[in-house]
Amino acid sequence: MGDMRIGNIHPAVGGASKPRKRRGKGSATGLGGTAGKGHKGKKARAGGKIPAWFEGGQMPIQRRLPKRGFKNPGRVEYQVVAVGRLSEAKAGSTVDRAWLQEAGIIRRSGPIKLLAGGDIKVALTVKVDAASAAARQAIEAAGGTVAVPAPSTKA
Repeated sequence: MGDMRIGNIHPAVGGASKPRKRRGKGSATGLGGTAGKGHKGKKARAGGKIPAWFEGGQMPIQRRLPKRGFKNPGRVEYQVVAVGRLSEAKAGSTVDRAWLQEAGIIRRSGPIKLLAGGDIKVALTVKVDAASAAARQAIEAAGGTVAVPAPSTKA
């Protein structure tokens, strides 16, 4: 066998590639007449495609099921951080977005909310977007402070 080059490649003898079926070219071909589309009906016509969601005329599922719920367009999805997870910070340090990302406590962007949960002994300055009253109390009980930006008012 010679060297293999793109110009030397051929399909295997005896059926690696088959000729295309040319439909509707007379009865001798075996694909004449209805050309493999059966008799009449929408699927036999030109452009006779049925959309994937069509249910044969029965009441479609999106109309059979009741409308439910409400999506609040103004919802703010916070990344939640428990107070106990800040205990690995050094006393007197500032805990902010950069520190939380460094520690692997938060991963994505978006506002951060501090919630109560776990114990904290070290005094920290915590800068987050929101904090629960219990979380604020826990930080202040350990001698720290919580800085939260003033709420934005929509005019």
